[in-house]
Amino acid sequence: MSKPKLNRILLKISGESFKGDRESGIDPKSVQYMANEIKTVVDLGIEIGVVVGGGNIWRGAEAEKEGMDRATADYAGMLATIINAVALQDSLERKYSIDTRTQSAITVQQIAEPYIRRKSIRHLEKKRVVVFAAGTGNPHMTTDTAASLRAIEIEAELLLMAKYGVDGVYSEDPRINKNAKKFNNISYQDALTKKLKIMDTTALALCMDNDLPLVVFDMFKKGNLKGILTGNKNGTLLSNNNIF
Repeated sequence: MSKPKLNRILLKISGESFKGDRESGIDPKSVQYMANEIKTVVDLGIEIGVVVGGGNIWRGAEAEKEGMDRATADYAGMLATIINAVALQDSLERKYSIDTRTQSAITVQQIAEPYIRRKSIRHLEKKRVVVFAAGTGNPHMTTDTAASLRAIEIEAELLLMAKYGVDGVYSEDPRINKNAKKFNNISYQDALTKKLKIMDTTALALCMDNDLPLVVFDMFKKGNLKGILTGNKNGTLLSNNNIF
């Protein structure tokens, strides 16, 4: 096994990953699987922060279409991410005895710590997993943007975007067009120009402006996460120079 070159990473997990094959809600088996994959990173000695989405429980954009105030809908979505974060923390601690802290961008002191950058870095230095919930704490901002922002704030060397059933970035949705082209490497500028649906443009621009490399990969192919960190070329790498 190759020696990992990285010291600290940020993993973004979508809400869809929490529901597994269910229509909505949380699938305990999926949560345990993701906790086990995170454990493989911890076992490598790499510090890891995790940003979670909440789309398995609530989607603010859809609620807005039904007539709900957008800010209110987004705050409800933040609460959904806290539910996912607590579920992941429980699995990491109960199943794998990994010290974990959940930090929330909105105040829910009975459930999670408030997000404090210096405190989160200290947790990471103590080899604790830190789960970041409630996005950025602001409406109109996605959890993708939160992932880019938190990765930059904690000085992560790599942002990993975990997908459910998609193994990288394609020219089109591969589930719709089987002839869609997969990119092994692509620059941020090209991704923005081609309007590829990777993450929102604010999140991509943050990564580009701060020279933060991003890997999009299928987390539900066992060993992919560890493989990326030990030298295997899984998924798609996005960077300013296509070199990492």
